[in-house]
Amino acid sequence: MKKLSILILGLVVMQTVAAQSLPFFSPFDERRNTGTQLSIDVTNSIKKVNDYWQSHNSPKCRAFWDNAAYFTANQEVYQRFGTKRYLDYALEWAEYNHWQGATQTDKSKWQYKTYGEGMDHVLFADWQICFQVYIDLYKLEHRAERIERALEVMGYQASTKEKDYWWWSDALYMGLPIFSKLYTITHDEKLLDKQYECFKWTDSLLFDTEAQLYYRDAKYVYPKVKTACNDGKSFWARGDGWVLAGLAMVLQDLPRDSKYRPFYIDRFKKLAEGVARCQQPEGHWTRSMLCPDDAPGYETSGTAFFTYGLLWGVNNGILPREKYQFVIQKAWKYLSEVALQPDGSIGYVQPIGEKPDPTKTVNAQSQAPFGTGAWLLAACEMLNYIVDTSLMGRIAG
Repeated sequence: MKKLSILILGLVVMQTVAAQSLPFFSPFDERRNTGTQLSIDVTNSIKKVNDYWQSHNSPKCRAFWDNAAYFTANQEVYQRFGTKRYLDYALEWAEYNHWQGATQTDKSKWQYKTYGEGMDHVLFADWQICFQVYIDLYKLEHRAERIERALEVMGYQASTKEKDYWWWSDALYMGLPIFSKLYTITHDEKLLDKQYECFKWTDSLLFDTEAQLYYRDAKYVYPKVKTACNDGKSFWARGDGWVLAGLAMVLQDLPRDSKYRPFYIDRFKKLAEGVARCQQPEGHWTRSMLCPDDAPGYETSGTAFFTYGLLWGVNNGILPREKYQFVIQKAWKYLSEVALQPDGSIGYVQPIGEKPDPTKTVNAQSQAPFGTGAWLLAACEMLNYIVDTSLMGRIAG
């Protein structure tokens, strides 16, 4: 009897070890084949979400960050599926804005040091994110007018001595990726030099090495702002979501042999670790990352950007699958079952802001272009993850 018990225990241990070493199949629980059905489900959801957004929102809207963030994701959807109406929607938006962001022509009046929505804030990253989309559209059809303004503005910025352009974390999604994306066209090294110089300045200002997270801006650096949880440090989910997603986009375009690549990868990995530690059991991240009590409840935009960044890191071999697979599983469960509404809208998006604000209503009807964009980015990257996981599953099987 004792030998039988030992044998059974040994089999249990072996099965447990084997299960831990197998790839992540949790999303496929009811269909453990190749994940084909899940891929179909995600594909259908992507199209439903993008169709819903475009049928309810005109492309004739300004090129400011809130709208442009959606269009960066629409490009990913178009690149994946080649649906012409998605491309036409982006072209109508770009042409409506004359392939520009802020339109001031007098360089002596160009501003960035304070928040501004006026046409003189040409160097303000929130008016520059549109260039990411224009560059992608240029790559589809090499028409000079599509990147003429981007070359003028970013070339000027790269030639200046200032390095404090990105004084808030959101800018690391809005402005940071433009330089490496534009480099893929021009191969001008000074773009990468300026990108790194400015990022290092922002990193030294906002990155907290203990929490492995970025403050939203200097106003929130501890102890200027404290949370309700033991007077702790305050980090805003969407702010850190912008950073993780922005770093993924930089690494996507940065040359493999770039001398700057190791530093970006180091920060990407450290931030991913900091983010993973803050995930809630339900799969989302609360607006206040280290203190849910500050602003409790679901929030989609930060969660979706985190999911996109983690998926991209795993899919590209930068983050270890075994370390992040269950974080991804829980996050996708939230995004696909809570954030995604039956009509194709994306809910629980915190409205425009800069902090974990409990006074702002966040519910299933809370929608925004940047929230939908973040969800689409995560879903597109999820498709890559499913394919990779399925291949590993067939090999393991």
